[in-house]
Amino acid sequence: MSFLRAYFITAPLIVLATIGFGLVSLVISLFESSGRRQIAVARVWARFLLWGSGVRVKVEGLEKIAPDGSYVFVSNHLSYMDTPVVLANIPVQFRFLAKSGLFQIPLLGTHLARAGHIPVPRDDARAAVKTMTTAAQAIRDRGISMLIFPEGGRSQTGELAAFKEGAAYIAIRAGVPLVPVALKGTREILPFGSAHVRSGSVIMRIGEPVPTAQAHLRDRERVTAELRERIASLLDDQPIHA
Repeated sequence: MSFLRAYFITAPLIVLATIGFGLVSLVISLFESSGRRQIAVARVWARFLLWGSGVRVKVEGLEKIAPDGSYVFVSNHLSYMDTPVVLANIPVQFRFLAKSGLFQIPLLGTHLARAGHIPVPRDDARAAVKTMTTAAQAIRDRGISMLIFPEGGRSQTGELAAFKEGAAYIAIRAGVPLVPVALKGTREILPFGSAHVRSGSVIMRIGEPVPTAQAHLRDRERVTAELRERIASLLDDQPIHA
């Protein structure tokens, strides 16, 4: 029954919702250039997807961040469902650093570009540094936050992979705190390489922000290691109860 529901109800619902909300976002972008209203639309889309998929999210630690603050959020990455979970449950104006290929997808790419999300080039170190500098400047100039998945992609095994140093670089350049975020349960909702969306429970834990005001770029390796340790600790804290 779960398989039939996923393919004949949930999957078409996700596709139709993505097209519908994508068109709304496109229209809004013609009249508003800050991306804030588009993010509001994206939040509604995310909540609709979670509701339609039967996903229940428990959020812990939300009191550790200010809705009007600027941060670099750093999260583990297990599933394509990570994005709607974070969008629906962190009430901060943040943008993504997303793979450049996503910007080539019709509607989705238009939304990402017009909302102010930043494409990350692959296999080009010089362009990557330029992208991180652009992200830091956007945080300072626009008073927004960034969300980064520092493992560089979804974990195929469910284990926490090594972290890249981009998040620490951006936060130090922008002078804003890094916020560790741990997601548990999204891999069971939508496993790597699967199109079978299952209902279930997810926990999102927000850790204590890591200040960077006194840090230097040479500290980014140490800061990155500390972030990974904090997220690993949040993941090990306790099991999920449906």
